[in-house]
Amino acid sequence: MEAAALLSPTATSRSPLPLLSTAPAAHRLHVLLPLSGRRRRLCLRSSPRPRVESATQEVGAASSGEWSGDAIRRRFLDFYAARGHKILPSSSLVPDDPTVFLTIAGMLQFKPIFLGKEPRRVPCATTSQKCIRTNDIENVGRTSRHQTFFEMLGNFSFGDYFKKEAITWAWELTTKEFGLPPERLWISVFQDDDEAFSIWHNEVGVPKERIKRLGEDDNFWTSGATGPCGPCSEIYYDFYPERGSSDADLGDDSRFIEFYNLVFMQYNKKDDGSLEPLKQKNIDTGMGLERMARILQKVPNNYETDLIFPIIEKAASMALVSYTTADDAMKTNLKIIGDHMRAVVYLISDGVIPSNIGRGYVVRRLIRRVVRTGRLIGIRGDGHGNSEGAFLPSLAEVAISLSTEIDPDVESRRKSILGELQREELRFVQTLERGEKLLDELLDEALSSAGNNGGKPCLSGKDVFLLYDTYGFPVEITAEIAGERGVIVDMKGFDMEMENQRKQSQAAHNVVKLSVGNETEIVKSIPDTEFLGYDSLSATAVVKGLLVNGNSVNVVSEGSDVEIFLDRTPFYAESGGQVGDNGFLYVYGEEDAKQKAVIEINDVQKSLGNIFVHKGTIKQGSVEVGKEIDAAVDAKLRQGAKAHHTATHLLQSALKSIIGSETSQAGSLVAFDRLRFDFNFHRPLSEEELMKIESLVNQWVSSATHLETKVMDLQDAKNAGAIAMFGEKYGEQVRVVEVPGVSMELCGGTHVSNTAEIRGFKIISEQGIASGVRRIEAVAGDAFVEYVCARDNYMRCLCSSLKVKAEDVNGRVETILEELRTTRNEVSSLRSKIAVLKAASLANKATTIDNTRVVVENMGDVDADGLKSAAEYLVDTLEDPAAVILGSSPGDGKVSLVAAFSPGVVKMGIQAGKFVGGIAKLCGGGGGGKPNFAQAGGRKPENLPGALEKARDEIVAAISSKSS
Repeated sequence: MEAAALLSPTATSRSPLPLLSTAPAAHRLHVLLPLSGRRRRLCLRSSPRPRVESATQEVGAASSGEWSGDAIRRRFLDFYAARGHKILPSSSLVPDDPTVFLTIAGMLQFKPIFLGKEPRRVPCATTSQKCIRTNDIENVGRTSRHQTFFEMLGNFSFGDYFKKEAITWAWELTTKEFGLPPERLWISVFQDDDEAFSIWHNEVGVPKERIKRLGEDDNFWTSGATGPCGPCSEIYYDFYPERGSSDADLGDDSRFIEFYNLVFMQYNKKDDGSLEPLKQKNIDTGMGLERMARILQKVPNNYETDLIFPIIEKAASMALVSYTTADDAMKTNLKIIGDHMRAVVYLISDGVIPSNIGRGYVVRRLIRRVVRTGRLIGIRGDGHGNSEGAFLPSLAEVAISLSTEIDPDVESRRKSILGELQREELRFVQTLERGEKLLDELLDEALSSAGNNGGKPCLSGKDVFLLYDTYGFPVEITAEIAGERGVIVDMKGFDMEMENQRKQSQAAHNVVKLSVGNETEIVKSIPDTEFLGYDSLSATAVVKGLLVNGNSVNVVSEGSDVEIFLDRTPFYAESGGQVGDNGFLYVYGEEDAKQKAVIEINDVQKSLGNIFVHKGTIKQGSVEVGKEIDAAVDAKLRQGAKAHHTATHLLQSALKSIIGSETSQAGSLVAFDRLRFDFNFHRPLSEEELMKIESLVNQWVSSATHLETKVMDLQDAKNAGAIAMFGEKYGEQVRVVEVPGVSMELCGGTHVSNTAEIRGFKIISEQGIASGVRRIEAVAGDAFVEYVCARDNYMRCLCSSLKVKAEDVNGRVETILEELRTTRNEVSSLRSKIAVLKAASLANKATTIDNTRVVVENMGDVDADGLKSAAEYLVDTLEDPAAVILGSSPGDGKVSLVAAFSPGVVKMGIQAGKFVGGIAKLCGGGGGGKPNFAQAGGRKPENLPGALEKARDEIVAAISSKSS
């Protein structure tokens, strides 16, 4: 099974639950999907469903009213804190782990410790971790427990305590603190784990008949093909104990719910599959907060707990319905909205912006499901009187109000979260409108194809899925509209597309892998590297290890690429966006002090926590493990990195000052010769804003302010207002870099000692790199001087060529451009006149097919505009009905095509747009247009004669068939 945090077993995927239900007209609530042109009427039954009866529950001394989600979370953390556990904050939903897409488990932040790559900072810890899982997204709202966003309560031991304590504490917490009746609790253990069985039965006192031995698939956790693994044990709550213990199946979701999972990480799985005991045995547990809240609050599903239900109630009120009296379909839709709103609020808060790739696509997909579902159930407007406004911000307000206990930062990011949701919703409404246009085109094609083949018109499952996944069209809408046009829908094909997407989603980073690579064995005896580079650019060190092609060696000779481990170093290792230092390592003779070896270092990286890997090439001599070396950083390059790093801090402060404090960093690069800063913002910056930002940074540079650096407790630094750098992990002690009065950030990078060392700052470019993410590239220090000098030289050359002063260049260029535009227009006009003259001679060549005049000709090198003029002239000159198809090769490997049909030809059902598109494909291109006029292009002029010949045959055949 998966890690302890992954409590919900994968359910069999099915096609989406119908979002609409049928009912007599008297019980229907009519809702309109706001699309351009045709508006669709949907029906939702508003008659009440039978009340869901939950099993009678006796939850100890505390009543269900006392067990809020916040109270459960606090009680769990306090329980383990009283037993020596350090309460640690939830990590971001964006993991610092390239093997995992999103944070899906409570143990993820401790993965390096479990692997032995980082030393433990505390012997045991407890957390409430934000998690996201989207592989079962289609089950959200349909089952009682599937969610995309959930909280995982966990207690973890890093070699401190093990199985006995984990089991007895879990039982004490469950029965004493939370007051669950022991007779309602069932236990599962791995089939061969006699130790766990004995503890549960002999020491805790659970009857044997309520302890189930399960197989490896259910109760043995592995991190991958190799690496840490071990048996696990789970606690289940029984909603119907009156059914007895005979033949009880813990997989029966209607009776049992698993709410606490204990993983006993006691083995290391070797390459041959054998298991060896771990020297340090660990504990990894997970309790689903929403599941425990469901039990203690006595509600029938996770959604009706106080962790989610306030969002559902808000959605219901905006849809003018009552959740209590709603039918199953309506309740399912409201549950989807409640779940997904939590997910998108926390994801956006953690810096994930809607886009079409990666994590951004997850957010976009969830947002679109909420918008689509909300409009289906009748939500109109923003809830504040604007019927055309976005409704997501109103729902997000509720989700944000529920966030205080788990993530206080969400409240501080309220403005950016609400703004992003509003923009994304309004963009998606436009997408829905484009989807309706596409649906109309697909239906036309289906009807046309069926007419030609004599078959029944059908919309393919692939097209239905495209409308569903990309344009947000529920299958029910598509089927309804298609039915009105007499077109059936291929539901089997749609289900296949849905299944393919589900498989891809489940395969995408939904398992936390803890495999241990060879590098662990190679450097396990190497201590952390002492970094000296804040105070010195040179140092004497000892070679602690050498790697060549990933293999450990003792000696490396001249000409070889090598990775070198030192006990101490002045070289900065790449992190926090700053590149690693360059420089040289020197080996001297022990007796004569002569230089014996030179190693050029071109990169430095961190490995396994805080071990620096110096990557370079042996330029002279050889280097040996255990030998002393002299390390020297390239001072000029380091100065460039320092200037750009401090300039990056100033840039972030300037951005917050000019465009708003809600903007946040989304990535950065600090190189020797430039900086790159990515930030969350919804629009391009104006030239005026860029000038203000640049000017403000340069004011701070010229103020010659001394920087201050200090080491502080993490919480003290945050309380002081320090900003965390994107993608960085922090311990309890952090380094704070401050430009007094301007900037304060948590940063381990290298910086100038005074802002005057930056010399100057210049923005090179500003552009969008993803939806809601902008990028600024800039130069500072020596790179700034070089850039300005180069631009000055370009300007001198331009002034010389134009024979004007620098201040007159813009005016002169505008004059030249205007003259060029005028000349081009004159040339185009002449070409069109020539094309019309050529067309006049073609009118006499028109052939007559069943009273329809047809012209299909190659007009040589006439350009697209000329071809258009010629076609318009011919179709106006010839008597109706007339069909004109012209082609040309204007040069540069291009093909131009145009089709112009008179009203009589269009009435025959022959459309220019579809006709010319098919011909263009023969020339390696495409195109389309209106039924009476269309243009197309291609890039295979050698195919033009054959394409026109085919066009002639097809138009003749089409006219003949319509006339007969």
